[in-house]
Amino acid sequence: MNTEEQDVIIEARDVHYAYEEGGPHSLNGVNLKIKRGKKVAFMGANGCGKSTFFLCCNGIYKPDKGMVLFEGKPVDYSKKGLLDLRSRVGIVFQDPDNQLFSASVYQEISFGILNMGVTEEKARQEVDQVIGHLEITPFRDRPAHALSGGQKKQVSIADILVMHPEVIILDEPAAALDAKHTKIVNQIVDGLAEEGITILMATHDIDYALSWADEIVLMHEGKVLRHADPVTVCTDQEALAMTNQEEPAVLKLFERLQKKGILGSGLKPPVNIRELEHYIEVSSRA
Repeated sequence: MNTEEQDVIIEARDVHYAYEEGGPHSLNGVNLKIKRGKKVAFMGANGCGKSTFFLCCNGIYKPDKGMVLFEGKPVDYSKKGLLDLRSRVGIVFQDPDNQLFSASVYQEISFGILNMGVTEEKARQEVDQVIGHLEITPFRDRPAHALSGGQKKQVSIADILVMHPEVIILDEPAAALDAKHTKIVNQIVDGLAEEGITILMATHDIDYALSWADEIVLMHEGKVLRHADPVTVCTDQEALAMTNQEEPAVLKLFERLQKKGILGSGLKPPVNIRELEHYIEVSSRA
């Protein structure tokens, strides 16, 4: 196995999946390699297959055709194999109410790690650590169903993080959150990425995807339409149109400034407003 193959943590080979036998396929031949430690944004219109692919990645769904590999080995769908996979590939659902069911936040976060056979003392230490890390302490003893949407999302992430996964999948983590809690969740995700955890995130926010991701996977009708660095994907007008996406605002403004001669033609496209402001400041001093 060469170094590049060793860097691939999740691979999909011609993955097909239909929710009903004989029904339309949600996935229609997905071929994809995800490298370890990368931040990967998944984008596409509703129904393009993002969530279905995520559920195949941690073994909740088994492909009708093709295969998913984790660290170079096909997923083992035995009970033991799936338990191991789900401790290493965690998923945070779009609606946290689909994930939270325990009487208290503390019990909720303890549930998964105790099922892994960890001693109660070790589990308590791990849970206390993640509760402190994600600033959940103020509501650790409250019922999960009584929390706000942002707090539920924090607990959902803690559910996964306590098991020390190598991959965390986030299905639209900012959905239905206000600006304050969106910022909190984004900060948590950035912290996980800094720890070297591979992050797969579905989002409809193309401006955020451009500035945050190492790579963008653009899906269309159950297939991967584009998989490349954010600027390459976000400037592919044909692919964006096919998937009902608009070019990020910062790239639109950058192109206009270049056309007017305010910015030079040789500049690397900015991925956020700070980079564009820097270009403008340098240009104004020239």
